[in-house]
Amino acid sequence: MDIKTKIQGYTEEINAFNASSAEEIEAFRLRFLVNKGIVRSLFEEFKTVSTEEKRELGQVLNVFKQLAESKHKSLLEQIADNSDKAGGSTQDLTLPGKGLELGSRHPLSLVRKEIVGIFNKMGFIVAEGPEIEDDWHNFSALNFPEEHPARDMQDTFFIEKKEGNDIALRTHTSSVQVRMMENGKPPFRAIMPGRVYRNEAISARAHCFFHQVEGLYVDEDVSFADLKQTLFHFVQELYGEDTKVRFRPSYFPFTEPSAEMDISCTICKGAGCTLCKWSGWVEILGCGMVDPNVLENCGIDSKKYSGFAFGMGIERITNLKYVIKDLRLFSENDIRFLRQFETETI
Repeated sequence: MDIKTKIQGYTEEINAFNASSAEEIEAFRLRFLVNKGIVRSLFEEFKTVSTEEKRELGQVLNVFKQLAESKHKSLLEQIADNSDKAGGSTQDLTLPGKGLELGSRHPLSLVRKEIVGIFNKMGFIVAEGPEIEDDWHNFSALNFPEEHPARDMQDTFFIEKKEGNDIALRTHTSSVQVRMMENGKPPFRAIMPGRVYRNEAISARAHCFFHQVEGLYVDEDVSFADLKQTLFHFVQELYGEDTKVRFRPSYFPFTEPSAEMDISCTICKGAGCTLCKWSGWVEILGCGMVDPNVLENCGIDSKKYSGFAFGMGIERITNLKYVIKDLRLFSENDIRFLRQFETETI
């Protein structure tokens, strides 16, 4: 039997075919339309015919393929219409709709809000500034010497080199303190949360961007005792009344005297563990009295006013609060990690 006769016979079969169930329609599909079905086998046989016959048979074969496909489609539509008319729809309209899945707050956002809330209770307002800063606000006004290593390309993302006033991504939110003191008059009592950038290799303990909260208090007769009591109260509120605090002498260009503040390890409670390197203490922030040069750079009389400043990394605070050992988890958007904080409230 030649291919043309086969096509005529199968065409008559398709035209005469009717189905009363989904099973019969599926049988039709398996007979004609699958890879090993009749349509495919006819196309394989078509390859063997002579060149003279291919032009005529090609058109006939394409019409036959379209007939089989349209027949299958019309059978599906027909059985669907019959099912709806008979009240046999596969959709249960009484079922409740699917609710929208709500996200959760990021752990850094949770801790940031908690930090801001604690200082708000002590009278600190929130101040913000640009993430792209010039050299004056990022370094010079804060008493950084020209040769200070923080100005080096290995630590700072420079955007544009300008004579005497380079443009860079801010390396700390201290630049917001400078802008506040330049544009206002004491007293100042504010915290500056925000994202900062440093040209560092990304690892479990470091990242090229992270988040800080810095604080500034400038007024008449501000003392180091005021600084210690403010930060001591902050730690007690954040980590609990049993948390111990100690201050160690340090150096920062914009504060004098300067100190680093440690707290008793929240994991081992001071007994010693890998997080605190078996010392029982973990550093959480740097602080000090605002250097008189910084006050003068911002147009404030350093003989009349004094102040203190502090700064902490939100990632470090979050690490201690939730025992998170890898900083990269904060920026990888791993839903398995983020879902652990769905029930967290402030």
